[in-house]
Amino acid sequence: MLENLSPQPADKILALMAAYRADPRDDKVDLGVGVYKDATGNTPVMRAVKEAERRILADQSTKAYTGLAGDPAFGAAMRDLVLGDSVAADRVAAVATPGGTGAIRQALELIKMAAPDATVWLSNPTWPNHPSIIKYLGMKMAEYRYFDNETRGIDYTGLIADLDQVQPGDVVLLHGCCHNPTGANLRADQMAEIIALMQKKGAVPFVDIAYQGFGDGLDADAQITRQIAAAFDNCLIAASCSKNFGIYRERTGVLMAIAKDPEQQALSQQTLQFLNRQNYSFPPDHGARVVTTILTDPVLRADWEAELEETRNGMLALRQQLADELRRLTNSDRFDFLAHHRGMFSRLGTTPQMVEKIRAEHGIYMVGDSRMNIAGLNENTVPILAKAIVAAGV
Repeated sequence: MLENLSPQPADKILALMAAYRADPRDDKVDLGVGVYKDATGNTPVMRAVKEAERRILADQSTKAYTGLAGDPAFGAAMRDLVLGDSVAADRVAAVATPGGTGAIRQALELIKMAAPDATVWLSNPTWPNHPSIIKYLGMKMAEYRYFDNETRGIDYTGLIADLDQVQPGDVVLLHGCCHNPTGANLRADQMAEIIALMQKKGAVPFVDIAYQGFGDGLDADAQITRQIAAAFDNCLIAASCSKNFGIYRERTGVLMAIAKDPEQQALSQQTLQFLNRQNYSFPPDHGARVVTTILTDPVLRADWEAELEETRNGMLALRQQLADELRRLTNSDRFDFLAHHRGMFSRLGTTPQMVEKIRAEHGIYMVGDSRMNIAGLNENTVPILAKAIVAAGV
C-alpha cells in the first residue's frame, strides 16, 4: 500500500525556515514565519494567559471531554468578541476547532455537504492553506483580483469585476482584517458595495478573521466581519486565537455559522457537531479554556487588551519606521504603503527573483511572493532591511 504514495509538494514557508536555520550569517533576518515576535525575537506568553493557566491548574478537577462543540462558554465568549451585538445570539451556531485552520477546514466540509456544486471564490493572493484545503477536498474554486503590485494597494476595480461573475449559491471567502499575505485592507464603504453585489448575486460570505486586534484595534478590526454578518441570512466565520492571545501551539479556533432563524441555527449546530465528530471527535480544550477565562474576567480581560494594544502599536511603529527609512533612502514616497498596511504582513510587490537576491546578498528571508512578517523586525533590523530593499533595486 505505502509504495503507492507520491511525494507531496513541500511547504514553502517550512522550507524557508529550514534554509534560515542553516544560514551561518550572524546578521540574518527572518521575515518569513508568520508568528508574532517581540524585539528580542521571542514569541512571548501573554501575562493574562499565564494567569489564566495558573487559575486553571489550581481549580480544574477533571480532564473529561467537554462536548463535541467544546465548552459552550468558549463559543459564547468568541461570538461576543467577534460579532458583538451585530447578530442575535440565537442565530449563531458555534464549535471549537483545532486552530483557525481547523475552523476553515470544517467550514469547507460544511459547504461541501450543504452546497456541493458551489464555487468558493478566493482573493488573489490569499493565505496558501485556503486553496490547498479546497483542492484537497475536490471543491470548485475561483479567484477574484485583490492586490495591485504597482500601487501595493487593492485592485478594487478588478475585484468588483470578478465578483460580478459569482453565481447564486457560490461562496466568497473574505479576510476580516489584516489581509494575509498583503496587509492591504478593504474599507467599510468598499465592503458595503461588495455586500450589495453579493446580495444581488445570491452569494454566501465566508469570513476568515485570524488577526483581530493586530490592525486598528479589537472592535475596529471586527467592523467588516460584523458588517457582513448583519447583512446576510447565512454566513460562515472562522476565527483564530493563535495571534491575539499568542497561543499558537494550543491550536484554538472557532467556527461560527450564522443561520436565518433559531430553527435553522439548531440544525446548523447539530451539523457542525457531527462534522467535529467525524474529523477529530472532541476539540482540544486547554487553549479554549484559557481564552474563556480571560474574556469572562474583567481584570484579566483588561490586562490582555492592554498587552494586545502594546503589540499592535509596536507593529505600527515598525511599519512607520520602515516607511520613513525607505523614504529617506530613496527620496520617494513609493514605500509609504508599508505604513498604511495593517497586521503582521506586507507584500512588497516584487518578483521571486528579487526576493532571492535579497536573501542571497543580505541574509533577509521572506516568502517568494515578497510577503514579509513585519513582526519579525525590530528597530535595529529595520535599517538593515531598508538598505537591502534599496540595494536590490526593488
